[in-house]
Amino acid sequence: MKKEWMYVVLTSLFELLWIFGFNVASSWWHWIIIVTIIAIDFHFLSKACESLPTGTVYAIFAGAGAIGTTLMDIFIFEGEFNAIKGLFMIILILGVIGLKLADNSSKVQVQTKGENV
Repeated sequence: MKKEWMYVVLTSLFELLWIFGFNVASSWWHWIIIVTIIAIDFHFLSKACESLPTGTVYAIFAGAGAIGTTLMDIFIFEGEFNAIKGLFMIILILGVIGLKLADNSSKVQVQTKGENV
C-alpha cells in the first residue's frame, strides 16, 4: 500500500476513535485525549491530501466515518440495524468507489492528452 493511502486509512481510523470517545467521555481528561486524537486525525487527513485529490480523500474519510459510526452504534452501543440503513450504507460505499474510479479515469485522460501534444 502506498504511503498516501496509508494516511487515508489512518485518518479514517482516528476519526472513528474520536467519535467513539464522544460517546464514552465522562470526565475532563477524556476530552483532552479526544482533542489530541482529533489533532492527529487532521494531521493524517492533511498528509493524505498533499498527494491525493482532496475530493477523493474526503469522500473516503466521510464515508468510512459514516459507515464506521453506524456499525459502531450497532455492534458496540446496541443500536438497531434495519434494511434501510443497510441500503444506504451500500449506496455510500458505491458512491465512494465511483468517485475513486472517476478520479482514476480523469488521470488517464490527462496523461493521454499530454502524450498527444
